[in-house]
Amino acid sequence: MHPTVAPQSFPARIKGLVALARPKQWVKNSFVFAPLVFAGEFLKLQSIQSVALAALIFCVASSATYVLNDLHDIDRDRRHPTKSKSRPLASGLVPVPLAQAFLLFLYGVLLAAWFVMPAVMYVVCGYLLLNLAYTFVLKHQPVIDIFTIAIGFVLRVYAGAMALSVPVSSWMFVTTLCLALYLAAVKRRQELASNGSESREVLQHYTPALIDRYAEMSATGALLFYSLFVMTARPEMVMTIPLVLYGLYRYWFIVESQGGGESPTDALLGDWQLLLTVFVWGGVSVASIWPGLLI
Repeated sequence: MHPTVAPQSFPARIKGLVALARPKQWVKNSFVFAPLVFAGEFLKLQSIQSVALAALIFCVASSATYVLNDLHDIDRDRRHPTKSKSRPLASGLVPVPLAQAFLLFLYGVLLAAWFVMPAVMYVVCGYLLLNLAYTFVLKHQPVIDIFTIAIGFVLRVYAGAMALSVPVSSWMFVTTLCLALYLAAVKRRQELASNGSESREVLQHYTPALIDRYAEMSATGALLFYSLFVMTARPEMVMTIPLVLYGLYRYWFIVESQGGGESPTDALLGDWQLLLTVFVWGGVSVASIWPGLLI
């Protein structure tokens, strides 16, 4: 049944639209900045501006996918114990026609972005099509659903590379893929542990033991390929390897001991040690590469 809610004021509608766009999830678009660091372009103002704009475009694109997904899943979300209250559409805070108009607005912004950064928009279009397929088909397919989520992170890295007109190394591709598979597997694990297989159709095909094996294999792959990349291509960054290892350990601790991981964004922003590790990794990476750029 559609929830009965009192008419909302204009500020409440705006607040609902902001929630619908899920700006907290924009932290995932920080992957767009990875090529800026590893390509050694972070001293160039033009490069910083280009990547920042690409990240902003990806924020709009990711918000559009969230709105589309919520429109598609509105009936299912209304039956969910928590989403029926937390999702703006399912709770009735935002009416469907307003959400549809908001989605068209976001698509309009992306259309305009095509004339500003066409190379990046090719990647963004791939991301939009991938998520369109995910919303209607792929999220119901076991294993494919996890890979679809992971590929979204890889496309973010490619968008950053397109903004800088630099190639994405094979190391960066496979490392990003493994890390994203780890995060996606943990997300599914926590969804299964928190809400059971009824909360998402695809969870009926998974068991905690199976997803744990996926996560462990992906985390091992991410650490291995990152370490090989650093030792062969960027030996000056060898001190970042322990930080990556600690970050993986800390994230798994949050998952096991604190029940986090269903939302990687919440896990990152809610744990000061993990957040500090990311900032220190970024600082050490920049400091390690910087001297070589000045020679």
